[in-house]
Amino acid sequence: MAAKDRLIIFDTTLRDGEQSPGASMTRDEKVRIAKALERMRVDVIEAGFPIASPGDFEAVQAVAEAVRESTVCGLARAVDRDIDRAGEALKPAERRRIHTFIATSPIHMRHKLRMEPDQVLAQAVHAVRRARRYTDDVEFSPEDAGRSETDFLCRVIEAVIEAGATTINIPDTVGYNIPRQFGALIATLIERVPNADRAVFSVHCHNDLGLAVANSLEAVLNGARQVECTINGLGERAGNAALEEIVMAVRTRQDVFPCDTDLDTTQIVPTSRLVSTITGFPVQPNKAIVGANAFAHESGIHQDGVLKSRETYEIMRAEDVGWTANRIVLGKHSGRNALRTRLRELGIELHSEAELNEIFARFKALADKKHEIYDEDLQALVSEAAVEDYEEHYRLVALHVCSETGETPHARVTLSLASEERIGEADGSGPVDATFKAIETLAESGATLKLYSVNAITSGTDAQGEVTVRLEKGGRIVNGQGADTDIVIASAKAYLNALNKLVSPVFRAHPQMEHL
Repeated sequence: MAAKDRLIIFDTTLRDGEQSPGASMTRDEKVRIAKALERMRVDVIEAGFPIASPGDFEAVQAVAEAVRESTVCGLARAVDRDIDRAGEALKPAERRRIHTFIATSPIHMRHKLRMEPDQVLAQAVHAVRRARRYTDDVEFSPEDAGRSETDFLCRVIEAVIEAGATTINIPDTVGYNIPRQFGALIATLIERVPNADRAVFSVHCHNDLGLAVANSLEAVLNGARQVECTINGLGERAGNAALEEIVMAVRTRQDVFPCDTDLDTTQIVPTSRLVSTITGFPVQPNKAIVGANAFAHESGIHQDGVLKSRETYEIMRAEDVGWTANRIVLGKHSGRNALRTRLRELGIELHSEAELNEIFARFKALADKKHEIYDEDLQALVSEAAVEDYEEHYRLVALHVCSETGETPHARVTLSLASEERIGEADGSGPVDATFKAIETLAESGATLKLYSVNAITSGTDAQGEVTVRLEKGGRIVNGQGADTDIVIASAKAYLNALNKLVSPVFRAHPQMEHL
């Protein structure tokens, strides 16, 4: 494709997606997702916000070391220390970008920044110039551009392009805009900014009104040539524009869009499943492109039509986005090398023989419980066995649950707490409730259960159940995940995983908290 006809896909799953409550990822998990995005041929991977915490810095650095084909990006407020930290984290990257931002809407400048417009403009220019010390690829975002004054936006954009910004991202930070309005804004900025031809215009839309994808596509029709998006639409509050929907809308409607992406779309579904497994955010069945029902036909009329000619009710081929019956030929007689080879094919690189041995032991245990092992099962095993950034303060040793008709369910749990085994018992309204209460007799965490979700990893009655538990304490929200063919055991694992995160103090700055 000619450069003017290429739509750049900027994935921010590892940064904005991680800002979903409880969706924090470890360094190794971020690298796994980044490698999947690279296989998909995503153009730019926003790996994180390096100043937020030492863990974030290390994660961005690890992604920069692991990814060779895609551009690796780090976010930085328009503050020297943020930009310097991002530049340091991105040093190992083959291709690097610094993405710096400052708010430009009257409400943000007045109430959050407490700065005058001229001060904001000067800070934006200074930030871009400082970022240019580390890379020629600098992106600038006027935060809350969707509620900013157009004249001021034009002034700021012209100035930062002159200072060296090569990408100008227009964010609808709070999901306030509607498509016609947002598309007109993009067209106006491209037309009115004198040096607009020296930068790529980008958009970053939030989904508060359910319009993130529509706003992004309207922006593309009006000249934007980069879209910032996330896998499964993951992101803060109601999420971001979903990568899979943006890419397939443009790819499917080439009669409408004057551009296309370079993505390998067959990697969409596998990457969607990986992100869902790692974050613990299941994909709804009726989700476009990646939902389990996206290519299912219940109506007899639809089934008849599809059997006669697929195009009657399907505008895309399921195979084109990665829906395949991709099962591994491994069983309890398979060896370590076969397992290692399949993991490598899935993009999972193991760091040591000890890690392989641990996953292999879990694989053997699972193979004794179910006849067929799927790729999704392997992803879950790796996630469970991955070295966590959280100390394992609580560990499940044994669980006994009694539940029968007409009797109150009862659970007895044995936990290892700081190398000491202790037993807790409790009744509950059901086996899971009793298990959680039994754990709490020992943990006494004081946390509030905000979410309990069960998702079958694969089909069949012997499928592993993947449980997500969300706990809140003192304003901090964490997600815990657990997987097992026994739902009650999976639930206990998930609850303990969340508790281990809660007792591990982690501070992460929020990128929209300005400290200038």
